[in-house]
Amino acid sequence: MKISVGAVKELRELTCASIMDCKKALHDADGDVKKAAELLRKRGLEIAKGKEKRAAKEGRIEAYVHHGNKIGVLLEVDCETDFVARNSDFCQFTKDIAMQIAASCPAYLKKEDVPEEVIGQHKDKEMFFKESCLLEQAFIKDPSISIKDYLTSLIAKIGENIVIRRFQRYKIGE
Repeated sequence: MKISVGAVKELRELTCASIMDCKKALHDADGDVKKAAELLRKRGLEIAKGKEKRAAKEGRIEAYVHHGNKIGVLLEVDCETDFVARNSDFCQFTKDIAMQIAASCPAYLKKEDVPEEVIGQHKDKEMFFKESCLLEQAFIKDPSISIKDYLTSLIAKIGENIVIRRFQRYKIGE
């Protein structure tokens, strides 16, 4: 099957995957861009799964202060090498996550961090997790994906383990 350059370009813009990965996914999906995007997402999850045990001892501290200087965020995101910590995609990711924290005010990083007594106070636990846990939240720049999906796609693209280690949100008066 011949894959058009336009289809590869469209899939590449959609997923940020390499040209070869886009061609392979389009070939496997018989030219269907949506199916190919889903295949790339699944492959990205598999790649990320394989890397999560690797040590992430380098990284970046991102600081974000919202306009008006009323809200600020400090964020630590770790990776395996200092080379990746200076990568433009990694830097953009940390900026996006810091803005996400400023805008959506998560209380926890992931579901496992929420104490049982807090979970018990909520009837709709999944909605609570989506509102209160950073990794479960919809990404403010693209609500069709979660922060966890954004992180996974970055891991797949860069090829290293990346971990959002911790964050602190500050707001005047709180």
